[in-house]
Amino acid sequence: MNNLRNRVLLIGNLGADPIIKSLGNNKMLAKLSLATSYSYKDSNGKKTTNTQWHNLIAWDHHARLIEQFVKKGNEIAIEGKLTHRKYEDKEGVSRVITEIVINELMMLGARKSE
Repeated sequence: MNNLRNRVLLIGNLGADPIIKSLGNNKMLAKLSLATSYSYKDSNGKKTTNTQWHNLIAWDHHARLIEQFVKKGNEIAIEGKLTHRKYEDKEGVSRVITEIVINELMMLGARKSE
């Protein structure tokens, strides 16, 4: 059961092109914003769509794949772990951000033409 702890599985579409950073020592970081949506009928029978946005990060090998093949609008499937980190913004205010660190990545559908 340990392999089920802190495991996140998502399928969604990228809301923007990934942000890729080279950190030296052959390290690379990719930051992505993934939208997942679901639809339901409300109490009046009206179809409603709910979209959730997820912050994703990928390191090294996965970041290189993302840099080459993943663009805004692409549908991807990911498996990863949920993380929280604290930082101070430019005004010195302490903030907490929740991110999903990608362990596995699958590109779905056709690559969008540029």
